[in-house]
Amino acid sequence: MRNLAILLLLLAVAGGSAQGQSAKQLANWLKRFPKADLNGDGKLSLEEANKYRKQVQDKRGAGYRRPGAPREFKVDPGWENNRFPEHAVSHRTPEEIKAVYADIVGESKAVVSFEKPADGAIRIVGTGHSFMAPGYRTFPLIAKAAGMVQPLYTHTGGGMTGSTRYKWEQENGIFQFDQKPHPKLLASIANAKWEAMMWGPYFQDRPEYYSCWIDFCLKYNPDMKFYLSDAWPQLYQLEDKVPTSEDEFTEELFERLGKERTAGYSELVQTLRKKYGKRIFIMPTSDAMVLAAKAKIRGELPGIEGIHKVVGKKERSLWKDHLGHLGPGFDRLEGYVFYATIYRRSPELIKERIAFKDKP
Repeated sequence: MRNLAILLLLLAVAGGSAQGQSAKQLANWLKRFPKADLNGDGKLSLEEANKYRKQVQDKRGAGYRRPGAPREFKVDPGWENNRFPEHAVSHRTPEEIKAVYADIVGESKAVVSFEKPADGAIRIVGTGHSFMAPGYRTFPLIAKAAGMVQPLYTHTGGGMTGSTRYKWEQENGIFQFDQKPHPKLLASIANAKWEAMMWGPYFQDRPEYYSCWIDFCLKYNPDMKFYLSDAWPQLYQLEDKVPTSEDEFTEELFERLGKERTAGYSELVQTLRKKYGKRIFIMPTSDAMVLAAKAKIRGELPGIEGIHKVVGKKERSLWKDHLGHLGPGFDRLEGYVFYATIYRRSPELIKERIAFKDKP
């Protein structure tokens, strides 16, 4: 079932659309899933991959439900159109967008803006879910220790509700939020200066879920850069072969899981770079957690009791639940990755003590 999990991930990341598949990508899938070549011609089509996936799912029974967040779901067909509905807030003028949000939160809160920092900080907006929340908390504390006050304005939610697609629909008042706009970020992006935007990834992500944000940002802030976190390995990748003991965790396992996890998002970023140039970046949180897992396996993380609390039952582990949320203290590692990627500086150069909540 692990192979099916990988296939599901790859298909979901690519959005399940033949438009996003390259011959090279399909050839790579065929090497991993030779049984998916249903007609035996030595080539894998997207149709064959989808049929193979359905066959295996059917064998498992209709009553089976994988733990964790939904990884397959329907998306409004409006995303296939060349233009969003005419009532989408993003079509309006900055003044009109501000007025829409002012009706919700009041005139004084409708636009958040910051003066250009003199300390080298950059002004950032962002979306994200619970995997981004730890870094969003610690990143400003790390920047402060580096001598900067970090301007950061976010619109987040749990799970799918923090995804780029969901937030675009919600802010614009389209599709599942038809005629109910909540343009928290759009109002400020259109009426203030920003240098960067950050996102967290989600299942079935497509390039268009990001390009809509990019196009809107560049319309008002043409020099902005964009940063996508690639999260980290999760137990769902192992499907029904979740280890019964942490003795089964190996460096090779995490190396493989990390490569599987990041492959789709690396391709997504490359697709966006073809259109927007080198202003799109990955914040390599997956690499960071893979390195941490390897270090723990080698016995090089003093004070850390386990790798995954679900498996080893240790409170101070890298991951704390089946969904894959970070364990105690690893919110700092995510914040360090955000800082290092955004500012291109090593956190090791920070000389001031960082005022984390429990211990500096």
